[in-house]
Amino acid sequence: MKKLIDNLLTAAKKYNAWDYGWFKVCLCSFGIILGAYFSQFFLKYISIVWVIFIITYVWIMYKTLKNYRNK
Repeated sequence: MKKLIDNLLTAAKKYNAWDYGWFKVCLCSFGIILGAYFSQFFLKYISIVWVIFIITYVWIMYKTLKNYRNK
């Protein structure tokens, strides 16, 4: 399993901006599909989903801005 993860990380290092853009589109569309199929389930836990979104968004912005300022 470790070798698989190492191989995937090595392959991901070769991605460019377009590759990451397409990857994000893929993940967003998959999220929309899941939301459409399981909408009633997610509506029960929408506050938890929002909290997870806000925490992860703040973390990503913090890491991005921290790395940007250190250059």
